[in-house]
Amino acid sequence: MDKTKIGIVGCGNISGIYFENLTKLFQNTEVLACSDLTREKAQQAAEQYGVPRVLTTEELLADPEIEIVVNLTTPGNHYAICRDALLAGKHVYVEKPLALYPEQGRELVELARERGLLLGCAPDTFLGAGLQTCRKLIDDGFIGEPVAASAFMVCHGHESWHPAPEFYYAPGGGPMFDMGPYYLTALVSLLGPVSSVCGMTKTSFSERIITSAAKFGQKIDVQVPTHVAGTLQFAGGALATMIMSFDVWSSTLPRIEIYGTRGTLIVPDPNTFGGPVLLRHEQGTSFSELPLLFPYSGNSRGIGVADLASCIRSGERPRANGELAQHVLEIMHAFHVSADSGFYAALSPACERPRPLPSGLVQGIVD
Repeated sequence: MDKTKIGIVGCGNISGIYFENLTKLFQNTEVLACSDLTREKAQQAAEQYGVPRVLTTEELLADPEIEIVVNLTTPGNHYAICRDALLAGKHVYVEKPLALYPEQGRELVELARERGLLLGCAPDTFLGAGLQTCRKLIDDGFIGEPVAASAFMVCHGHESWHPAPEFYYAPGGGPMFDMGPYYLTALVSLLGPVSSVCGMTKTSFSERIITSAAKFGQKIDVQVPTHVAGTLQFAGGALATMIMSFDVWSSTLPRIEIYGTRGTLIVPDPNTFGGPVLLRHEQGTSFSELPLLFPYSGNSRGIGVADLASCIRSGERPRANGELAQHVLEIMHAFHVSADSGFYAALSPACERPRPLPSGLVQGIVD
C-alpha cells in the first residue's frame, strides 16, 4: 500500500499515541520527520518510534517529501503553524481546537480551499467503534426521529494530573474549548449541524493550585469561564442540553444521550473510541447493550490523519475536516457570546454531517 509521508510538529503529552498509531497501526501512513521547540523531546520520540528525521519546524515545512503536517502544539500555536504549513503547500491535520478564534479558523479553511489542500482537525474519536455504531443505529431508524439530546462533561479540572496544566485556564482553554470539541463533534456527526445556541457561563474559582508532581503547589490565575451551560438547536430540529464544567467534584450525569420518537440511545464517552452502546426501544422494558459494529474500539487517535491521507488519493472530503472543526469552533464561541450578550447566538450551518465509515472495515484500514 502506498504510504503518505507525515511530519509531526509538537512532541508533547498527546503525541505518543499519534506516533504509535501512525507508525504501527494505520497501513497508509509513514512518519518521516518530527520537530519540537525542545529538540530533546523530538529526538526522544524519533528514537522511540523509528522516525528518521529530527528537524526544526521550518525545515519540516520545507521538506519536499512531507505531504501532511500533523500539528500537535498547544492551542495558541495552532493557527500560525497551520497557516505556515498550508502556505508551504502541505496538507494539514491539527489537534483541537482548529484555532483560538472563529476568524482564524475561517482563514485556514479558506486558505486550504484556495490552494487545493486538505485541512483536518481533531477530535477523530467520532470515527471510533462506539460512535460509529451509534451513527448507524440512528441512520437505520432504531430510535426513530431524533428529538433531543443531553451532553455532560463535569469534573474538577486537570491540575491534579497534567504536568503543565496552565493553558487549560488561559484563552483557548476552559472546559468548553478543552472538552467541548469531543462532545460537539460527536453531536454534529450524530444529529447534523447546529443553527443556534443559548449559553450561560461562570468562573467559580479565580485561582487553581497544581497538585500534579512536576509543578506541585504552583498557582494558576483562571482567565476563562470554567462552568458553561446551555442549549443547542440543530438545523434538523433536535434540541440538546449541554454542561461543560471544571467546577464539579463528582457527578453521576451521563456523557451523551440521544432521545428519539421511538427510543433512547446512550452514547459512550466521546473522548474514547469504544465504550458501551445502550439502546432502549419504545417497546422495551430496559436498556440493552449492543455489539460494536466497527473496528477501532481502542485508542485510535490518528485515524483522522489516516482518513485524510486516504482522501489525498481518492479526492473525497476528509471526515474530520476543517469545515466541521470550524463549525465546532463557532459553536463553542457561541456559548460565550450568548452568555455575554444575553441573547441567542445564531449560526450558519456551514458544514455537513461527516460521512460514516463503511461496513466491513478491518483494523488498520479506513476506506
